[in-house]
Amino acid sequence: MSTDTEVGAELPDHLVAHGEIRQTEVKQTHRVVIRFAGDSGDGMQLTGDRFTSEAAAFGNDLATLPNFPAEIRAPAGTLPGVSSFQLHFADYDILTPGDRPDVLVAMNPAALKSNLEDLPHGGVLIVNTDEFTKRNLGKVGYESNPLEDDSLAPYQVHQVAMATLTRTALEPTGMSKKDAERAKNMFALGLLSWMYHRGTESTEEFLREKFAKKPELAEANILAFRTGWNYGETTESFAVTYEVAPAALPTGTYRQITGNLALAYGVVAAGQLSKLPVFLGTYPITPASDVLHELSKHKGMGVTTFQAEDEIAGIGAALGASFGGSLGVTSTSGPGVALKSETIGLAVALELPLLILDIQRGGPSTGLPTKTEQADLLQAMYGRNGEAPVPIIAPASPSECFQAAITAARIALTYRTPVFLLSDGAIANGSEPWNVPDASTLPDMSVEFATEANAPDGSGEFWPYLRDDDTLARPWAVPGTAGLEHRIGGLEKADGRGSISYDPDNHDRMVRLRQAKIDGIPVDDVEVDDPSGQAEVLVLGWGSTFGPIGAACRRVRAAGLDVAQAHVRSMNPLPGNLGDVLHRYRRVVVPEMNLGQFAMMLRARYLVDVRSYTKVAGLPFQAEELAGVLTDAVKGDLPA
Repeated sequence: MSTDTEVGAELPDHLVAHGEIRQTEVKQTHRVVIRFAGDSGDGMQLTGDRFTSEAAAFGNDLATLPNFPAEIRAPAGTLPGVSSFQLHFADYDILTPGDRPDVLVAMNPAALKSNLEDLPHGGVLIVNTDEFTKRNLGKVGYESNPLEDDSLAPYQVHQVAMATLTRTALEPTGMSKKDAERAKNMFALGLLSWMYHRGTESTEEFLREKFAKKPELAEANILAFRTGWNYGETTESFAVTYEVAPAALPTGTYRQITGNLALAYGVVAAGQLSKLPVFLGTYPITPASDVLHELSKHKGMGVTTFQAEDEIAGIGAALGASFGGSLGVTSTSGPGVALKSETIGLAVALELPLLILDIQRGGPSTGLPTKTEQADLLQAMYGRNGEAPVPIIAPASPSECFQAAITAARIALTYRTPVFLLSDGAIANGSEPWNVPDASTLPDMSVEFATEANAPDGSGEFWPYLRDDDTLARPWAVPGTAGLEHRIGGLEKADGRGSISYDPDNHDRMVRLRQAKIDGIPVDDVEVDDPSGQAEVLVLGWGSTFGPIGAACRRVRAAGLDVAQAHVRSMNPLPGNLGDVLHRYRRVVVPEMNLGQFAMMLRARYLVDVRSYTKVAGLPFQAEELAGVLTDAVKGDLPA
């Protein structure tokens, strides 16, 4: 943690425990990375989320990285059962959740063993000593207690009996020891809130709302929270606290938001902007289920959610809703896309709007359900039989998901096509400040349905595949509209008339028209960040690599080297100027959380010798590792 100045502490009297009041040293720091780690039942996600909310309310810029087991309930105290939540907050704009924690809170031996390697020497380690029993140590292979040998000497270790202190504080409530121990995560939150001068009122209010039906639990958690705060204030172990000032963000109204929540809000907004009912047909799958959970809360905004018996039924219902005049949406991850592919192809042939939210995760098969990856790009591009082109939008961060959902819906409605939106686990579960847009600035997406015959020969017939001159989109006729009856289905249709056609020339024309429709979608030019204008190396990203790439470029430039950065948000069609941009640089590096799928597309299309840097570990890139790769590229040392 970088330190600039030191000042005397100002103590909040109403939170100071009875007894001697200590004067602690307060250090001002620009940024902090905290990681809470414990068993999957220890409430680390809730603890991290609450600390994040306090940081957001205080005005810090922030980014988070939740990390939890794939198993619903892994064996307690084991390495597979460790759950963690990392938060990076600062007084300036940041791009990633941080490479390594400055502070690690380890609730048990498993959490310590699985996370200690990431804590740099000199980092702060806060350990819940109550869990360091012989049995728990043996579960994770510790031959001796690391709290009693010299293995933790490189760190600033604070041993705290969190469970014991929490139980003692809650004894007057009459709560059982087992139930009291469940509040130890609130003790940890209180202690960290004291260390970083976070507010307490909103957390207490949150707990009272969360446990409104069980006020005794609310008060117990609040008492544990206050106990953690007061422990920090009275113990001799913590001689220093830290302050991180608010960040200077652009003017606006901000709230903390995750990628999945932003996607859900974007879908709701798209329904309002298009004046269409929204229908989500889906099947629960990690990490996309939160979209279903959130959209199910918005019936009052014209949203209907349908949890189907499987992925195929979910997308079939969504496509049927689109045929009926709704904005059809389906949400899933890679395994679900595999099952939905035939219906996506049907939507291409029917030329109906459909929004496909693919929250990518580690694969193949079940793979790493709770971990992130970017390996569905080629599946979204080509994972259907025949020539079935589909536009693809890829947001770069959690807050971008709102606008990305609106953009994807606008394309689907305007061009009568299914549209993929590729998010991933890091974006979906991560959070950051979101500058809430003014509703008046959002686009009008009103849709005009076909209401009368349109045959160009004056026959009074309805031609369902008569195309718009500008968009090549066909008319959208709601079933039941008198005189506009027409045939649907997966068999090829005659251009214009829409009758079934096996004519070779017609099929060739229809295939090319559907491709031309996608190719003709306007896409903003890719913007290049090249401060010096002298860079010979361009690093190009897509999706959630945006933050790590940006942070890595800052490091490389701070070291006196020139590097250019660009990011693609429309994966199909690609920006019109992308080829010219690629050919301007001597070397192009594309980091991806796959084995080089976008790089392969770029090489094939633009004949540029793109260099891949890939990672499929279920975790985002670290800025430090990418900075090393880019430094080598600038110096000409990057291997082919």
